[in-house]
Amino acid sequence: MSLMVYLAAAVFGLSCTVLLRRPLSVPRDPLTVSTCAAIVLGALGLVCAAPPTLSAVNGLTGIPNFGAPLTYGMISAYSCSLLILLFQWRGGSPACIRRMVLRGIAAYAALIVTIVVLFALADPTTERLTDLDTYYANTPYMREMIVLYLLGHSAATLAMCAVCVSWAREVTGLLRTGLQLILIGTLLDVVGFQLTKYTAVVARWTGHNLDFLSTGVAPPMASLAALTCSAGFALPRLLPTAHTHWRYLDDLRRLGPLWSEVRFASIAPKPPSALWQLPRMRLHWREVSIHDGLLALAPYFDDRLRERTRDTALHEGRSAHEARVVAEAAMVADAARRAAAREEPFDTPSTYRLYATEVSDTCGLVELARALTRSRLAAAEPRGTVKATPR
Repeated sequence: MSLMVYLAAAVFGLSCTVLLRRPLSVPRDPLTVSTCAAIVLGALGLVCAAPPTLSAVNGLTGIPNFGAPLTYGMISAYSCSLLILLFQWRGGSPACIRRMVLRGIAAYAALIVTIVVLFALADPTTERLTDLDTYYANTPYMREMIVLYLLGHSAATLAMCAVCVSWAREVTGLLRTGLQLILIGTLLDVVGFQLTKYTAVVARWTGHNLDFLSTGVAPPMASLAALTCSAGFALPRLLPTAHTHWRYLDDLRRLGPLWSEVRFASIAPKPPSALWQLPRMRLHWREVSIHDGLLALAPYFDDRLRERTRDTALHEGRSAHEARVVAEAAMVADAARRAAAREEPFDTPSTYRLYATEVSDTCGLVELARALTRSRLAAAEPRGTVKATPR
């Protein structure tokens, strides 16, 4: 169980790295800072609630159950960060947002102080690592401390649910999906963690024993809620980035045939190890190397071959642009073959400029590579043969 809690805390905490992927020197907007603060405090709350952490804290301080007010205080701080996040989401004038933030901090700071004071007044001496909420449910001061931290957490999470429901109707795309995931995670917190805690505590008040709800149901539900919320926070930022990296990798793959054709002629410096490069940088190095190879092959460009191939492509019904790219692919393949054979270049070098060198993005090189691949496949297709009929 503790391993599950620690894993959920790690995933929850790591999700903020998606939001903080810019250099530290770049100023960050308050919304991003508030989101990351909520994520970190939520992860710390999970870590503090794990029994090994509670045992370690109690042992280090020498105070039985000292981990309880620490955990409740961390959960209250997380609740406060959710309210601050809501204030930032709602927007408004900076003065109004600052005033609401200060009020929220003051309210939850008073709650945390009250939790510590109530714990000191109760002075619980029997260490409880997993069932403190129910074991001390009828103990003066401890009873009030437990109810207060649950109420403070419920207020923040219910407000978060209301905002997510309202905003999910107004936005679309990944932002809406992220809000829905945050809503699901928050509802899991409300129903799976808070409601089970309330039920177990009230059962103790009425002389019943439903401790399993607090010890066996609430912790995994809190972990599941944290994982779902982390997905909601990270998804709108992570998926577009992942899609962009995938597009770079796809372009890198499609440039493979062209790179293999001109690789021997390129004298561009070799890039650093690909293991330490993002797809964007790998694609950039590939483009630079291909352009360098094409420049080295320019003295071998045969304009007559290009014109004949273009006329043939036009005669076959291809568009002017397609015919141009097909002709350029044939000319590049011929130039690469003759350069590899160490033939002499033309006395009068061609002044023709490839389409791939006229555009600033990768699409020109990709089109050239695709045309080169098709020409290779066409050349490799077996010609039809007529079998001799036996006489």
